[in-house]
Amino acid sequence: MNGQPISGASAGTTGGDGGRGRRGTALSALVLGALLVLVTACGGGGSDKDSADKGRKDGKAENAASQAVVTIAPKDGAKSVATSGALKVTAAKGKLSTVTVKDDKGTPVEGKLAADGASWQPLQHLAGSTKYKVHAIAKDSEGRESAKDATFTTLVPQNTFIGHYTPEDGATVGVGMPVSINFTRGITDPEAVERAIKVTAEPNVPVEGHWFGNDRLDFRPEKYWAAGTKVTVKLNLDGVEGRPGVYGEQAKTVKFTIGRSQVSTVDASAHTMKVVRDGKQIKDIPITAGAPSTTTYNGQMVISEKYKVTRMNGATVGFGGEYDIKDVPHAMRLSTSGTFIHGNYWASSGTFGSANVSHGCVGLRDARGANDNGTPAAWLFDNSLIGDVVVVKNSKDKLIAPENGLNGWNMSWADWTK
Repeated sequence: MNGQPISGASAGTTGGDGGRGRRGTALSALVLGALLVLVTACGGGGSDKDSADKGRKDGKAENAASQAVVTIAPKDGAKSVATSGALKVTAAKGKLSTVTVKDDKGTPVEGKLAADGASWQPLQHLAGSTKYKVHAIAKDSEGRESAKDATFTTLVPQNTFIGHYTPEDGATVGVGMPVSINFTRGITDPEAVERAIKVTAEPNVPVEGHWFGNDRLDFRPEKYWAAGTKVTVKLNLDGVEGRPGVYGEQAKTVKFTIGRSQVSTVDASAHTMKVVRDGKQIKDIPITAGAPSTTTYNGQMVISEKYKVTRMNGATVGFGGEYDIKDVPHAMRLSTSGTFIHGNYWASSGTFGSANVSHGCVGLRDARGANDNGTPAAWLFDNSLIGDVVVVKNSKDKLIAPENGLNGWNMSWADWTK
């Protein structure tokens, strides 16, 4: 009897646990199913296509490299690179957005980007013996950037030239003063050399260059400079190949100022000179000009040199031993060939204003030694600047050649700018 209740109880207990387990399993399945339905609903009905699209955005397609390809010539690390024609940056499968080129001092090189963005080239030559750094960026059609950097060094010139220029930096000169540059080597590529020289004025006025032969280049405006004008000359000749294998080596800026306006007009037949300053006549000076057999050139001449006392020897200008004066006072050069306006102490005072007796110069009364400040020659010397204009007219001679001194004003503007 005792064993049955125990046995019965055991059976009952076993039967009770099994019933609860089946109901728990069914409930769990219902809850899991509901959760799956809920998750699907919260996902907005997502599909396999949505997942693939999201993968392309977050995966390799979005992080793909730019298709643009930048090419720099010359190649990175190149040596002895030509100063002209060698540097070029291009882009394939994209457009250049940034190109910077700087020398080892950080000075930038100006350049021009092609309208289609496919190429960039410098606007000027490069300097010789100089290291340059290039940084370029291009963008492809998706806006993705591709960058490239390179360094190279230009050639070391074995043969060079420079330009000797006038006027000097910081000078104050007369209204007729051109910029004149004489090169130490004959130039066979004048366009390249002229492009490397820039002359500007303030107030602004067009300034043009003209070549005399292959070794001299002058610049001037159409008319005399205005008084007070500030002129700047930039010589960017370093690296310019002026002739095959011969390179410039100057990089210099020169500035000068135009002073007051003074133009003196010599009438050779009337034996007088009128000095006009800033539009008003301030002096009328008796002179002597060239004798009938040695007349004075006509034309507009510019004072290029001043000497308180100098020697004049006829043998140096084709007159043999006709004269050799060791102490000519207050001399100012008007031509390369030997025309001066100067003091004269050896002619009688009555000569000035009445006769022409010189070997082609313009003479003014003076004292030996240039120590008398009261003479007409001393006054003119003290009141003249390098670059002042002296015009000679009514002489029985030809017009002075434009290249004979700083006398390009005797050439028409049309001829000057050809």
